[in-house]
Amino acid sequence: MSSKCDVVVVGGGISGMSAAKLLHDSGLNVIVLEARDRVGGRTYTIRNQKVKYVDLGGSYVGPTQNRILRLAKELGVETYKVNEEQRLIHHVKGKSYPFRGPFPPMWNPITILDYNNLWRTMDDMGREIPNEAPWKAPHAEKWDRMTMKQLLDNICWTKAAKRFATLFVNLCVTAETHEISALWFLWYVKLCGGTTRIISTTNGGQERKFIGGSGQVSERIMEILGDRVKLERPVIRIDQTGESVLVETLNHEIYEAKYVISAIPPTLGMKIHFNPPLPMMRNQLISRVPLGTVIKCMVYYKEPFWRKKDFCGTMIVEDEDAPIPYTLDDTKPDGTYPAIMGFILVNKARKLARLTKEERLKKLCEQYAKVLRSPEALQPVHYEEKNWCEEQYSGGCYTTYFPPGIMTQYGRVLRQPVGRIYFAGTETATQWSGYMEGAVQAGERAAREILHAIGKIPEDEIWQSEPEFVDVPARPITMTFLERHLPSVPGLLRLIGFTTVISATALGYLAHKRGLFVRV
Repeated sequence: MSSKCDVVVVGGGISGMSAAKLLHDSGLNVIVLEARDRVGGRTYTIRNQKVKYVDLGGSYVGPTQNRILRLAKELGVETYKVNEEQRLIHHVKGKSYPFRGPFPPMWNPITILDYNNLWRTMDDMGREIPNEAPWKAPHAEKWDRMTMKQLLDNICWTKAAKRFATLFVNLCVTAETHEISALWFLWYVKLCGGTTRIISTTNGGQERKFIGGSGQVSERIMEILGDRVKLERPVIRIDQTGESVLVETLNHEIYEAKYVISAIPPTLGMKIHFNPPLPMMRNQLISRVPLGTVIKCMVYYKEPFWRKKDFCGTMIVEDEDAPIPYTLDDTKPDGTYPAIMGFILVNKARKLARLTKEERLKKLCEQYAKVLRSPEALQPVHYEEKNWCEEQYSGGCYTTYFPPGIMTQYGRVLRQPVGRIYFAGTETATQWSGYMEGAVQAGERAAREILHAIGKIPEDEIWQSEPEFVDVPARPITMTFLERHLPSVPGLLRLIGFTTVISATALGYLAHKRGLFVRV
């Protein structure tokens, strides 16, 4: 006995749910099959007395993320601003330096030039990469063969810039610099509006959160769709050999549809048996694109003691021994449930996952006490964490990353339909890929591909631009004249004309003695 519908959506995360909502609103009969016992995917809001509500997964939204903001508002979910009223902290070489603005200031003139050149170069390279087709970038092959580690080795002349750039990469994509393609990373940052937008709280990707949690977006779409959303239904087989597409779940239910949308991370396609088998390129792609490594941690306190010291709760921590390189204030907008959110990233997550939850909490509190110079950090009242690497229906978080060589060879098939199967998921987005915004863009685009296939809309309506969400306006990110025209370190050396062997040797010796350069 099988259930019949127009479209089966595989995956009840934000991408699958937004696809299902659009199709449902367009009059189609949709069924969503979700493997877990909840919707939301890589967003997950838990509720209890100690936290009221907390996002253990995707949480942040900001200016230029117009689709998720529009969808949330339509569903009655409002945003609030993450606290950045007070000073941020940059902790480096055992000392905490308060600052304001998106990036910590540097005092060494050589380091200033190196930092400025780093961000400028990454943004300039990103501008060469087309959003829809990164493999068509003029230097695509060269940049895709290069890891981000190799690129940073080429760009950065000072240890300080390289160390901070490594933290930036780890934080943005939860992967180590040697694991990822430079082309893919530069494309990813470009899709998020550039280096400043992606890292910023105010006017950036972390500006806001949803009152009540981001899980509500998927939960409220489920309320609209009712029993069309089937939980605890992992899909194990998709058969396109007959007139209808047959979708079978682990508990041996069969759903019959005209079309399917796969809204799961590409690599989870390996859990599904396809008949006919997937085409060669899709079959190989899905075994080559893993997800990042992160444990998200929330430490709760009796009061937000950091604010009394004029700290907002944002900490950028460069320290080999510190478990958390980046934190944000996670206190509720009305000042209740004071908390600090931090990410344990990549290699540190793999290492610290061996500890108990209590041991991890102790390490976090010790770090916060040291960085905030406050013994109050040692007295938490509650702790929540989520290790996304344990999730068999995610594979990791925040998103899929592309190792060297994969984007140019396989990228073209990311969004390519396979027969009557269309592909959604934040990984297939061309704006804010990896974020909730990318999930909505991808879900709605896949839904419109089906609406076009059945003749409901013309082809030029598949890709739609989104008007700015007026409640969250985006301020442009501008560079000063100096930032645009300051020389790089090698540029400065050429400018000064240290061309003789003696001068170059003397400069190299001095730089080496002061530990400034990685190389000369």
